[in-house]
Formats: sequence, C-alpha cells, structure tokens
Amino acid sequence: MASATIDHMVSLIVFIGALLIFIGLFSQSIQTANVYERHRALSTKTSDLLDTMLLNPGVPANWGQSNSDVTGFGVQDPEFTQYQISPFSLMRLEASNGNILECDKSSPNIYYDDESLGSGSTLLIPVDQALNYSSALTILGIKNTYGFQLTFTPDITVSITENQASSPLSLTLSATGTGFPFAYATVNYCLIQAKLPQSQAEYPAYTVQSGDVTTDQQGIANISFPSITDPNQVYAFVAYAHLNGVLGVGYHTRTSSNDQYVVPIVQNMATQQIALAHNFDLNGTGPEGSSLKYNATFVILKQDFTLSELSFGAPGNLSLVGTVTSGRGNPSPNVFLPPTTTGILIVTYQLSPTQGGIVMMPWGISSLAFPVTFGGNPQGQEWVTTDLRQVTIGGVAYQVKLELWDTTGQQVTT
Repeated sequence: MASATIDHMVSLIVFIGALLIFIGLFSQSIQTANVYERHRALSTKTSDLLDTMLLNPGVPANWGQSNSDVTGFGVQDPEFTQYQISPFSLMRLEASNGNILECDKSSPNIYYDDESLGSGSTLLIPVDQALNYSSALTILGIKNTYGFQLTFTPDITVSITENQASSPLSLTLSATGTGFPFAYATVNYCLIQAKLPQSQAEYPAYTVQSGDVTTDQQGIANISFPSITDPNQVYAFVAYAHLNGVLGVGYHTRTSSNDQYVVPIVQNMATQQIALAHNFDLNGTGPEGSSLKYNATFVILKQDFTLSELSFGAPGNLSLVGTVTSGRGNPSPNVFLPPTTTGILIVTYQLSPTQGGIVMMPWGISSLAFPVTFGGNPQGQEWVTTDLRQVTIGGVAYQVKLELWDTTGQQVTT
C-alpha cells in the first residue's frame, strides 16, 4: 500500500514538473511572438512615418520660408511632388550637434543654432526660429510613444584636396557614391579668385573661372590653374559632379586670414534677412572695434552648371560692399536674399592688403550639399528600426534615413 502511494506521489511530481516545463516553453514562445509583433509593428510605423514626413510639405506649406509656428510636420517641397524635399524647411530643423553660438551684438544676446560644415562655409539659424525635436514629436503625435532621428546625407561625396599651392595651383577631386567611385562623371567647376586691393578706399572683389573635367574609373580628376602664381592667393572652389541625372556638390577654400573673418547669420527666414557679423561678436571671442572690408554677392546655379550673379534689391545691384566692425556699438550690415531661389551667398572679406578670405553660406541646404541630422539619439535603445528613401533636394541627390524606437518603457527578454 505504501509502495503504491509513493508511486502516485512520484508520478504527480513528474507530471507537475513536465507541466511547468511545458508552460515555460510555451511562455517563451509567446514572449518571442510578442517581441516579433512589436518589432514588426515598429518597422511598419517607421515606413509610414518616413513617408508622412517626406510626402507632405507640412502646415503651413511654406513654413520653411517663414517664421510661422509649424502645426503639421513635413519637408516636401510645396512646389513639387513625390520625393522632392524643400531645402528651406531643412534649414529650420534644429541641428543635432548641440552647437549653439551667442551673438554679442544685441541686448539681450541672440542665440544661434550652428549648422556650419567645415572651414569656408557657415549656416547659423536663430534658435527661436528653428523647429526643435520635442515640438516635432508633439506635432507628429508620437511624443512619449516613439523617438526618432532623421538624417539627410548626400548620395555623392565630392572631396577636394590641394596638391600644389601655386604655379600652377593643383587640385585633386574625388567623387564617390555609397561604397563605389563616381566613375566617368562630368565635373563642372568654378574657381572664385579673390582680389584684395592695396588701397584703403577700395573693397575686395573676385573673378570666376569655370571649366569642366571628367572623373576616371576611380572617380578622381586632377585640375590645375597656371594663372595662380601666388601661394597665398585667396580662393574658393566649387565643383558639381553629375552623371545620369545624379548630382553631387563639393567645395574647398583657402584663406590668408584665420583670426578674423566675416560670419553670415540668418536673422529672419520670413524676410530673408542675413546679417554680416564679425567673428569676434560670436561668444565674445575678440575685442571691439576690429574691422573687415567685405564684398557680398549672391549666385545661383544655372542649367549649364555655371554660377550666375543675382541682384540684391534693385536690378543691376549685383554686389554690396562695406565694413564689418565688431562690438555692440557697431551694427551688422544686412543683405536680403530671394525668398524662393536657392543659391550661395559669397562674402569676400579683407583685413589688410595681404590678408583676407572667402566665406560661403548656402541659401537652401542643397546649394553646398550640407547634410542634416535632426532628432534624438538612437544609441542605447533596446530596438531601433530603420528605413531609407532616395530623394532630391534642389536637384542634388540625397539618401534619407529614419531611425525609430519605442519610448514607452517596455522591456523584453529574448
């Protein structure tokens, strides 16, 4: 009798153990299925959200060219359809680099979102006119549910290096796509050569020399300028590499004045007002009363890939000259750019008969193929889904990547 009872107890224990093992295995399968479904739903949301951003211009439709509050988030160019993106809307997106500059010209001081990219180019937008990440989450209706990072990267990277400073000036251009050389592409280029006058009564100017070359099978082209005989010659070089409708932009500058320079700053997107500030006025980096002579010109890209000057205000007024002086008591001169035309603001400046430089500001992100990163940081997230699109911005080919993650705090074990 005792033996039978023991057998029943052992059988019951074995049964309960088997049942617990089965429940554990079944629970793990259910949990794996739930994880899969959540990830699949996140992937679908990523694709839908990316198209929502890229295939509508937002509300108001011209928010990229105004100071209006944004009530509907979208970056499509309102004048086009499909995946054609507004270069002005991207200018109003708060940069993710966290670099904020303070201008000492006014009281109270104004803070600017620094989206500049390397030496010789600059783009500063007032912080109070930039759309920030938190506002975008709210407008999209995903705050406290999802986080994202939106990245616009040029498809073609055009790099320029200087091999020889003069007699002749020799440059090497390298054009690459995503993992491949941009072989046998046509490259139209413009050499913007500064002229620094000896007389204090004159202002700096520049000349433009245009030409074209073809890249080899490695995407490389060599360009020389025998007319450049001065190793300190100030210049800017802009190149447009294109093949089968795909366009990339690159640039390179050389300056002889690194301590003092002019900084174009966007003051007002709605009125297209650009202030020309002295670099000493940013973050209080220098003394008051330092002056630079300048010559400001706005150029647009023509269909034959040459640069054409566009008038400021009155017809025929192709350039503005004057003096930029640091300090609160010295107001910054202003220029006004076209409201809907993309181009490049070129400012040639001079400190002395032998010292000067050229700074360029894109009016519209694509004019100098600036990349854009907007949103949060995907590092450290439990699961991040990614989706890609190919778009054009002002005729320049870009790849767009959206990274999306869940912020509801759900944790899973896999």
